[in-house]
Amino acid sequence: MQDQLEAIWYGNHPMGMCLAPAGWLFAGVVTVRRALYRARLLPSIRLPVPVIVIGNVTVGGTGKTPLVIWAAELLSARGYRPGVVSRGYRGRATQWPQQVRADSDPAMVGDEPVMIARRTGCPVVAAGPERAAAAAALVKHSGCNVVLSDDGLQHLALARDMEIAVIDAERRFGNGRCLPAGPLREPVARLQSVDFVVVNGASMDAEIKMHLEAGAPTGVSDSGHQLTFSALRETPVHAVCGIGNPQRFFRQLESKGLEVISHPYPDHHEFVPEELEFDDDYPVLMTEKDAVKCVRFSSDRMWYVPVNAVLPSGFASKFLDALARIQNEH
Repeated sequence: MQDQLEAIWYGNHPMGMCLAPAGWLFAGVVTVRRALYRARLLPSIRLPVPVIVIGNVTVGGTGKTPLVIWAAELLSARGYRPGVVSRGYRGRATQWPQQVRADSDPAMVGDEPVMIARRTGCPVVAAGPERAAAAAALVKHSGCNVVLSDDGLQHLALARDMEIAVIDAERRFGNGRCLPAGPLREPVARLQSVDFVVVNGASMDAEIKMHLEAGAPTGVSDSGHQLTFSALRETPVHAVCGIGNPQRFFRQLESKGLEVISHPYPDHHEFVPEELEFDDDYPVLMTEKDAVKCVRFSSDRMWYVPVNAVLPSGFASKFLDALARIQNEH
C-alpha cells in the first residue's frame, strides 16, 4: 500500500488525476476549517507560555523532529526551560497524555517522544489525540516556559505563537495535490502564513536551508560505545530503516563510503527480533528513531546513527529574536 501511494503521490501515476476531485474536496474542507479557527468560531486553547509549532504540510518525514531537538537544545543553552509535546504516533497507551522519559516504552508512547526525551533531557509529553490538552498539562506539571510542538501544524485547537514549516527539498510537494490524491495535508499556499520555512536539503532555493549531519555510529545496547565510519568500511553493512524517507538514510550511509544492503520499512515500524537477524556477521545500522524500539533485543552488532540538524548561523538569532518579541507580548 505504501509503495502504491508513493507512486501516486510522487510520480506520474494516472490515479493521481482520478483522485484529484477528492483532493479538491479535502483542500476545501481544510481551508474552511482554518477560516473558522481564525474567526474564533471554533475554540482553541492559548497557553500562558509561548508555543512554537514545528511541522510540515505533507505526509511523511521532512526532518521536523531533528529541528525540534535543535530548538530544544538551543533554548536550554540560552536559559529557557523548553518542554516538548509530540503525537506519540502508534503508541498503545490507553490513557493520554503520557509523560515520557528516556526509558519509557516506545510501544506505549511512540518512538519519536522517547527519542526526543533521550536526546534533549527536556520534559516531554506524548499527546495522543488531544494535543492542546497535552500541551496544557505539560506546562502545568513541568514548569517549562516554552512549548515546542513536534508536528501539529494542522492541530489548530492549540493556539500557537510561532510556526515553522519544514520541507523536504528532494520530495517537495509531490504531485502538488491534497490527500488522498497527493501528499499534501494543506494547500501549498499555507506556507505563506508561517513564520519560517526551513528546507531540508540543498536542491531547492530557500532562505533557510537545513541539512542533517550524521554522528558517530553508536551501540544500540551500549550507548557509550561508538565507532568511526571508516571502521565499518571493511565489510558490507545491513541498513534497516523505518522512517518517512528511508532512501535518505541509505544515501547518507553510502556517502560515508559504506557498502549498504538496504532494508526499508514503513514509517514508525515496530521491529521484531527476526527482522534484524541475518545469515552473516555484517554490522546492522539503523536510525536513532528505530533504535529506541530495538534496545530490548539488541545485540553487539547493532548500531544507530544519530543525526543533528545544521542550520545557517544567522537563523538561531532570528529564531531567538522572534521568541523574545513573543514573550514581550505575552
